[in-house]
Amino acid sequence: MSNLSDDTLRRILQQIEGQAVSATRSLSVVRAQIQSRERERKILTLTQRELADVPGECKMYKGVGKMFVLQSRKDVDGTLSAQEKTVSEDLTNLAKKSKYLQKQADEANAQLNDIFRSQLRAQEQQS
Repeated sequence: MSNLSDDTLRRILQQIEGQAVSATRSLSVVRAQIQSRERERKILTLTQRELADVPGECKMYKGVGKMFVLQSRKDVDGTLSAQEKTVSEDLTNLAKKSKYLQKQADEANAQLNDIFRSQLRAQEQQS
């Protein structure tokens, strides 16, 4: 690395630093999305648990805007199950994305550390 000009080295460092910052920002967004989806899953699980205690012949309504629509128990259970499946799939995908972004950020930081160490060694050898 010592044979690179200062301007070239500076551009490389800025590019790698930009990658690290971008990956870190994206990672924090993905972690927030994971927390949100976890919260949704807990709410769905709680709702299903509470509905399990309700007798089967009770009327059930779904909120639509400012009004409520009568739905069968089967439809309500189906909707909740579909939402839970979607949330679980989202969580799986977000976990994969988080792992990838974490790896990207770690690699960029490792590259920056390697460049700094090589520059320090080059300066020590010149001294």
